[in-house]
Amino acid sequence: MRLIDTHCHLDFKAYDGLREDMLREAAEVGVVYVIDPATDLDSSRAAVELAAAFPGVWAAVGIHPNDTAAYQPEMIDEIKRLALHDRVVAVGEIGLDYYRTYSPPTTQRAAFEAQLALAAELGKPAIIHNREADQDTLEMLAAWTAALPDTLKDRPGVLHSFSSSWEVAERALELGFYLGFTGPVTFKKADDLRAIAARVPVDRILVETDGPFLTPQPHRGQFPNHPAYVRYVAEQIAAARGLPADDFAAQTTANAIRLFGLR
Repeated sequence: MRLIDTHCHLDFKAYDGLREDMLREAAEVGVVYVIDPATDLDSSRAAVELAAAFPGVWAAVGIHPNDTAAYQPEMIDEIKRLALHDRVVAVGEIGLDYYRTYSPPTTQRAAFEAQLALAAELGKPAIIHNREADQDTLEMLAAWTAALPDTLKDRPGVLHSFSSSWEVAERALELGFYLGFTGPVTFKKADDLRAIAARVPVDRILVETDGPFLTPQPHRGQFPNHPAYVRYVAEQIAAARGLPADDFAAQTTANAIRLFGLR
C-alpha cells in the first residue's frame, strides 16, 4: 500500500519527541509523504522547518480561521515569504469556522479572502477548513475560482476533513476541488459520511489523518493521532466503494501528487 497523509499537523507540540519515530513507522506501512498544514505564523514557520528537515514532509502555510482574531493584512507578507520556500506546496489551512467563536466571522472572511488571493498569485492550491460555514465558504470559493489562472483551474485545492452534505460536495467538485476524508469516516455511526466518500469521483478524493486529532478506528480515542493511521481511512473508504484497498490507496496517492505538485 502506498499512501500520502495530506493533512497532519506535525508541527504541533503533541508530536514533540515523537516525530522521527512516527514518520519512520508511517513509512514502514507505506506512507510516502505527509503534508503539514500550518495554523498561524509561528506554525507556518515550524511547518517549513520540518519540511526542510524531513524529506518525507511537505508544508502548507497560512492562518487557520480559529487563529484569525489577531489577523492584520500585513501578515500576508510573511505568509508569502514562507510560501515561496520550495518545500511549501499549498496555502493552508485557511477557511471559515462558524462552530467556534474564537474570531468574528468578518475577520475570518477578510483573512480567508486575502489568503485565497495569495494562493492565486503564487499558483498554489488552497487547503480549506469549513465548519458550519457551507454557504459562505462556497460563495467565496466560487468567486475565487472564477478568476483563477489556468495553472490552478483544475487543482484549486481541497476541502479537508469533509463533513458536510452531498450537495456541498457536489458544488465543491463543480468548482474543481478535491475532497479530503479523515478518521470520522471509520466511525461506527458514520454511514452517511461513508456514503458521500463512496460517491466522490475516484480521481478527486484524498485521505488524511488531521493529526493529532480525529484518530480513526481501531485506535479511536488515542492522542495524538498517527500518520500511519491514514491507512485505516483508506481501507474504510475502499471497502465502501467496493475497491481493493491497495488500488484505492494508489489512486489517492496519485491524486495528492497531482493536486500538490509533489515530486
